[in-house]
Amino acid sequence: MTNAIDIRSVSRIFGRSTALEDVTLSVPEGAICGLLGRNGAGKTTIMSLLAGQDRPSSGTVAVFGENPFENEAVLSRVSFIRDNQRYPDGYLLRHVLRIAPEFAPDWSADVAAELVEGLRIPDKTPIRKFSRGQLSSVAIVLALASRAPLTLLDEPYLGLDVTARALFHNILLRDYTEHPRTVILSTHLIEESEALFDRVVIVDRGRICVDCGSEETPGLALTVSGSAEAVERLSAGRTVLLSHTVGNLKSATVSGTADEEFHAQARTLGATTSPATLQELVAGFGAGTPEPVQIQKGARA
Repeated sequence: MTNAIDIRSVSRIFGRSTALEDVTLSVPEGAICGLLGRNGAGKTTIMSLLAGQDRPSSGTVAVFGENPFENEAVLSRVSFIRDNQRYPDGYLLRHVLRIAPEFAPDWSADVAAELVEGLRIPDKTPIRKFSRGQLSSVAIVLALASRAPLTLLDEPYLGLDVTARALFHNILLRDYTEHPRTVILSTHLIEESEALFDRVVIVDRGRICVDCGSEETPGLALTVSGSAEAVERLSAGRTVLLSHTVGNLKSATVSGTADEEFHAQARTLGATTSPATLQELVAGFGAGTPEPVQIQKGARA
């Protein structure tokens, strides 16, 4: 399998702040990868490096086998849509749609038109007067209509209502099926988006905590619920990623899987167990364990 992205031992330091620390990450061509984590975890920094808008302080970044920085051959195959995309004053939607194809060799006018209509983007209002949701809609048009071999989406949903988000999902999956590409999607709307992912990467404090195929995430951790005493006994010896206590009741998300003996013990103690959801995993790593936990498993073939 050929990788679209290869990041090796990358650190990125801004003054006294370390945005990324010894990050190694590969994403195969044709994957839809969820890049997840808290604000400030390092997700946008990773995307900026992939888009050639920044360089690592150490380590190497390769996109389609080449360094993307100041590399037109690579950058013509990359679409990076940020959550704070800016446009010149006075620009209307038609100006963006006229110029965008000049930078996107695989631009689809049909996809752009479908999204403009479905997202109800105004065509006579200056973009600088757009609402947060309308700005996100323009960004989604640019991202999906570009059909770039590597599409980077940084919080594309901001301000969008549920109908607009559903339209985005449907068109992304349909066009991805017809025109495969590699998609990196950073979002906090995990429950809505996880069905899109065939790969999941969780970042916290500039380090990779989880890197695996999406079908492997249920085996990374489990959630135990019951009396505080029962949960504490069942959690003993495991890394607790996240816990909640209300009165004498407690739930804890702990790393690892459980065998039948563990489940039998939980039943005896009156506790319940279930695989941790992807949202619980992200929240757990974002809560900050005393020492960073790294879980890396194989990508889905």
